[in-house]
Amino acid sequence: MMMKESKWLDQDDGLNRLSEHQSRRETTYLGYREVSMDEKARYVLRHFNKVARRYDLMNTLLSFGIHHLWKHTAVKMLELNPGDRVLDVCGGTGDLALLAHRVVGPGGQVIVYDINRSMIDIGRHKVNGGASGKHIRFVIGDAEHISFADKSFAAAMVGFGIRNVPRMDQGFKEMYRILKPGGKIMCLEFSKPTAPLFRQLYDIYSFHVMPLLGGVIVGSRKAYMHLVESIRMFVLPGELTAMLEQVGFSQVTTRNLTNGIAVIHTAVKT
Repeated sequence: MMMKESKWLDQDDGLNRLSEHQSRRETTYLGYREVSMDEKARYVLRHFNKVARRYDLMNTLLSFGIHHLWKHTAVKMLELNPGDRVLDVCGGTGDLALLAHRVVGPGGQVIVYDINRSMIDIGRHKVNGGASGKHIRFVIGDAEHISFADKSFAAAMVGFGIRNVPRMDQGFKEMYRILKPGGKIMCLEFSKPTAPLFRQLYDIYSFHVMPLLGGVIVGSRKAYMHLVESIRMFVLPGELTAMLEQVGFSQVTTRNLTNGIAVIHTAVKT
């Protein structure tokens, strides 16, 4: 079987596409296809309705469990304090929220904010089974229009979710708005592996194994092919840094994980 062509963006392509996206707001990318903003939003909703029940299992299988280490590292880099109020944007099944709650404690609060009820239902069931259930809330809402007041959170985080927001810059603007001055944002997202040989092996795994498992376990090979493509069309770390700075964030830092398969960005609202 021939491997589907892998179209990783280079730095120039990414910067040009970022500039295009911000000047032409009517379209975005769904995998390799250019689609309307509304079409992407509808697809993302259908996708997560379909995968919600097996979402945590698939994450663990596809990453060989490494995603748990990535998330621990990401929350640690957010440098939370006891008593902080934290918003977990596109928080889904609540993995990051549970880790954040361990730091902020009973005097703090973590709110999982996600547009998909099916994902939230899975997360609420998981969280309510432990002592943290009283201190983690779940709210259904759109990341492009966050339903909380200005300057009402000490920190905001988004893990593997901003890629699915049609207007990413608008999502970041909303996170900036709800943060207090000095508040911190953390974004954990997939990226382009740095070593060419590792990237080739990752492509083989991505285009063959990931969709196969998606078909067997979730019943949707197509959904996981779109996942593979969306990762390759996502902005590179330098472009995401530029987007955060354009929104108004400062002190942007990045950290590569597992040869750049995932990258953590942090930034501060000044």
